[in-house]
Amino acid sequence: MNSELYVLPLVVRIERAAPPERTDALEAAAMAVLGLLDDPGEWTAELHAWQSTGKIRKVVRRARGAEWRRAVALPGRTVEHRTAQVRVHPPVPLDDWPRDLARLQVSGTELTDTAGPGPAQPPVLWANPALEMSAGKAMAQAGHAAQLAWWASDAGERAAWRERGLAVSVRTAAARDDFDALVAAGLPVVRDAGFTEIEPGSCTFVADAPWLAGRVTRP
Repeated sequence: MNSELYVLPLVVRIERAAPPERTDALEAAAMAVLGLLDDPGEWTAELHAWQSTGKIRKVVRRARGAEWRRAVALPGRTVEHRTAQVRVHPPVPLDDWPRDLARLQVSGTELTDTAGPGPAQPPVLWANPALEMSAGKAMAQAGHAAQLAWWASDAGERAAWRERGLAVSVRTAAARDDFDALVAAGLPVVRDAGFTEIEPGSCTFVADAPWLAGRVTRP
């Protein structure tokens, strides 16, 4: 097992005059992660090094203007999803970020929804209503949930998901009891490592789809 800790960088574009909707940003982050898992392309080695540590740490940073243009100039892929633009970069060692990414702000990324999201389509990534997370933290956790759902899906399910553009819905469970019931159903659950914002071991997200109940969450 690779002993060096790798991290997956995600950058969300937040312009002062036109910030994205929170739900759009969370869904875009999840879709960006899925796209890399589905087709790592020239970053296969980096993806393997990241996953072989047994951890799937992700860090979300924000950018605007020239910062965003510099991020786009680096290797990576941009997902545009309704009001949101999120760029996923190949995994990097935790202590060796590209300069133009390392200089971006990571903490305090806040976004809101100005309107309620539409009907949810599976897979649905359900957030724990008992936890307060910044938008950046929630984006990373949604990415974790999408990754666990991908690992728990077989080749046919992945192919069908791919045909739908690797789309996900991100929603907050109506009540803690509802969220706990999803956890108890044997669905893929994200348990946070506790590096930032919330207590270690907290259940942050559950990935819910008809084919996911009772599945293991590693390939």
